[in-house]
Amino acid sequence: MPAEHDPEPRHGGEIEHVRHKPPTPLARLRELVLVCAPLRSNVNLSNIVRTAGCCGITRLIACGHVKVDKNIARDGADQVEIEVHRTLPPVLKQLKQDGFTLVGLEQTTGSKKIHEFVFPRKTALVLGNERHGLTDEELRLVDVCVEIPVWGMPHAYNVATSAAMALYEYCRQYPEG
Repeated sequence: MPAEHDPEPRHGGEIEHVRHKPPTPLARLRELVLVCAPLRSNVNLSNIVRTAGCCGITRLIACGHVKVDKNIARDGADQVEIEVHRTLPPVLKQLKQDGFTLVGLEQTTGSKKIHEFVFPRKTALVLGNERHGLTDEELRLVDVCVEIPVWGMPHAYNVATSAAMALYEYCRQYPEG
C-alpha cells in the first residue's frame, strides 16, 4: 500500500480562490488537430470544443452533422476553428499526407496505454463515434491506437471525457506548445 502523502504546508495566510485566471501563454502553437468521426451527440462535440479551447488547440475537424452549442462550448467556440467534412477516411488520408501522425483513441488489440505513450508533436487525435468507435476502414488508416485504461464499469469512458484526458496528456507532454 502506498505511503500517505502529507500535503504541502501552507506558508501563512488563507488560500484565496482565484477564478478565471488568464490562460497560460504558449511558446509555440500546438501541432495537434482533433478529428471527430460523426458523433451522435452535439453535447459531446460541444464539450470537446470547450476542452480543445482550454488546451490551446485551434483546429478541429468534425464529420457528419455538426452543431456546436455555444452555451456548452463557451469561449472554445470562438477559439477553435471547426472544419466540417462528410466522411472521415478522406480527411485521415489528407492529414497523413500533411505529415501528421494519426493517433486513434480506441481500445484495440495493439493499442498502447495512454500513460506510456509519447505523442508525436504533430498529431491528429482521431475520436470515434460514441457507440461504434472507429470503423475497420478508419482503424486501418491510423498509425497507432492509444487507450485509456478502465478500472471499473462501464467498459469505456464517454468520448468527451476520453478526449479531455487525451488532450491533457498531450499538453502535459508539451506544456509550452
